[in-house]
Amino acid sequence: MRQEGHPGREVVQGLAVLGATGSIGVSTLKVAELHPERFRVVALSAYERAEELRALCQAWRPALAAIHAPEAARRLTQSLAGVGTEVLAGPAALERIVCDPRVTTVVCGIVGAAGLKSAWAAVAAGKRVLFANKEPLVMSGHLLMALARSSGAQLLPLDSEHNAIFQCLPQPRAGLAEAGVRRIVLTCSGGPFRNTPASEFATITPEQACAHPRWSMGRKISVDSATLMNKGLELIEACRLFEATPEQVDIVIHPQSIIHSLVEYVDGSTLAQLGNPDMRTPIAHALAFPERIEAGVARLDLATMGRLEFEAPDEERFPCLRLARAAAVAGASAPTVLNAANEIAVEAFLSRALPFAAIPRVIESVLEARPVVPVESIEAILEEDRMAREYARRVVGGHRAKGAAAC
Repeated sequence: MRQEGHPGREVVQGLAVLGATGSIGVSTLKVAELHPERFRVVALSAYERAEELRALCQAWRPALAAIHAPEAARRLTQSLAGVGTEVLAGPAALERIVCDPRVTTVVCGIVGAAGLKSAWAAVAAGKRVLFANKEPLVMSGHLLMALARSSGAQLLPLDSEHNAIFQCLPQPRAGLAEAGVRRIVLTCSGGPFRNTPASEFATITPEQACAHPRWSMGRKISVDSATLMNKGLELIEACRLFEATPEQVDIVIHPQSIIHSLVEYVDGSTLAQLGNPDMRTPIAHALAFPERIEAGVARLDLATMGRLEFEAPDEERFPCLRLARAAAVAGASAPTVLNAANEIAVEAFLSRALPFAAIPRVIESVLEARPVVPVESIEAILEEDRMAREYARRVVGGHRAKGAAAC
């Protein structure tokens, strides 16, 4: 990032890394460590991993740190005596962090709807906002994009697929039609059960679902990848970020995860972004945009790869794709309801209260029960999220009762 009027002079970005102990946060700090002249870590947050957050604060000495529980914050304050880090607690702490004037760039790495309010605050404050968690854009993307236009915030995608699309589009970018884009193609590894018969889905365990063949991720997103809901959420995110219709976004299974996504133009050209499956590549791209910096990622050797494979996704075996596309088409409150139902179903699966095969059934039940209504404020979105979660918990309870009766 160059300072205007001072050629060759670096402007140090003040980073706030939300979800610093997760895979995105760890990868972000690895990239930042390679470029101390460019990045200064101002703030770090974690939900409950206090010891890991303490170690990061001792290494990076940020001005601010945040953790959810007040008691954990008290202990963290004691253990960081002399480091110079102010420790904050509670949900409002994240909003204070992103609005701090020392913070210029916010990395949103909090999983799920829990990251919505802090992302909203960062955009409202006009920051450079790097989105790794797709849920805020799924839930409120139309409002977030409008807010960014009014606040002057810069939104950059960290998801490998959306970052790839961003790289394959002309910059600065007008609409897709003005750029001559015919369609966007999201690639998908297919997850750990790409070749597993649907008849075996009922016995899949959380451990099996979290064993992703290509990426190292948290448990929730790993399950989303196993059901292919992650790709469904990414479809909605692509529509929000790039002002595309659901009909303009396709999905293709690509097990090697080397091509991260593609953009097809009306003249028959298709541009693809390739790279080893390592999140440091899109993170480095977004952190330094419009420049390029070293990410510490191994070079891609296509000769060693041998071949790249592609196939169409099977929506009969993975109905979450169908449900996500239907929610994208319906718009309004439907994506919020989809996301809420999915989070409750995945949580139940991870706690062994719901079988893997029932995850899409719970989501579909909630989508059928909840009416599609306009959502034109964050308060309306949060209310739809709350009601959808309540209904989803009842549906999960019904599944548990049926299972107990069957036993």
